[in-house]
Amino acid sequence: MTELFPNLSIFALILVRVSAFFVTMPFFSYRTIPAQHRIAFSFVLAWTMYYTVDAVPLEINGEYILLLLKEAMTGLLIGLAAFIVLSAVQIAGGFIDFQMGFAIANVIDPQTGAQSPLMGQYLYMFSLLMLLALNGHHLILDGIFYSYELIPIDQLYLNFGNGEAAYYMARTFTAVFLIAFQMSMPVVAVLFLTDVMLGIVARTVPQLNIFVVGFPLKIGVAFIVVFIVIGVIFTLVRDLFGMMLYTMRDLMTIFGGG
Repeated sequence: MTELFPNLSIFALILVRVSAFFVTMPFFSYRTIPAQHRIAFSFVLAWTMYYTVDAVPLEINGEYILLLLKEAMTGLLIGLAAFIVLSAVQIAGGFIDFQMGFAIANVIDPQTGAQSPLMGQYLYMFSLLMLLALNGHHLILDGIFYSYELIPIDQLYLNFGNGEAAYYMARTFTAVFLIAFQMSMPVVAVLFLTDVMLGIVARTVPQLNIFVVGFPLKIGVAFIVVFIVIGVIFTLVRDLFGMMLYTMRDLMTIFGGG
């Protein structure tokens, strides 16, 4: 081991940051990827990055333990921020499901093990395929690689900028919900008009059982509208990928004190 990694303390710091990235990072953290593969990929990626990071050997002491904790926190926070941005797709699906009447029929997301709305899971799976088609996973790995330019490996603590990081994430949450609302707005608006129409019909034709007719009608209308506006939805998803990468970069800049 010492022959492959003459400076083992630096390699351990790199491995901790890369492994922490893969715990919360979208796509790389999913359960469908075996844990052995993720560990091996983290090791190989850290080994590759080890020869590009310019750092002096560090003594293993109390300060080194703090550096390990800082590296783990860096990977977890940046990956979590990217995951939160990408979750706008499932939020939009939740809005659509609520109007369709599918809100009571959640499914288990095999990637995360959590409950997910039906339409949200449908859109999210296609979003992941789009991320791979656009080589977004390569850009995520580039973000991990160039993170050492923004957050030096020997920096002892993360600079939260007197609340600047919290303020930035609050604005990011606002933007995420806005994008989710824009993605779901065409379907939600049409379903709202459908509800208005069904209400008028229920008042004018009392003999008609509106609950029996309305549920399948709203489902059919929703699927037709989704089919029509699917191109617009995935245009917003493409913009969401860019927002995810910018959020990672800006947070690393704040944490690095830049």
